[in-house]
Amino acid sequence: MLRRPAFAGAAHPRRYGRLVTDRLQVNPIKCTAHGVCAELLPELIKLDPWGYPIIAQGEVPEELDAHARRAVASCPTLALLVEKSRD
Repeated sequence: MLRRPAFAGAAHPRRYGRLVTDRLQVNPIKCTAHGVCAELLPELIKLDPWGYPIIAQGEVPEELDAHARRAVASCPTLALLVEKSRD
């Protein structure tokens, strides 16, 4: 029986050509317009006149990944999430 090296499964998916990308999604039903996400991630999230988030289309840049996850974790209604998608 062949075994993989212990480190093979632990590699970050982006290490080998960005096989998996992260995208931000907002659940409009859960969102109650607190605006915390836009304060934590203004590069990707803007607010409409009523305070609801408008999320930039496309993938989350690697340098903003930690900030995006922090915004998701800080959402008081859990309306913001990071969705993984394959390229």
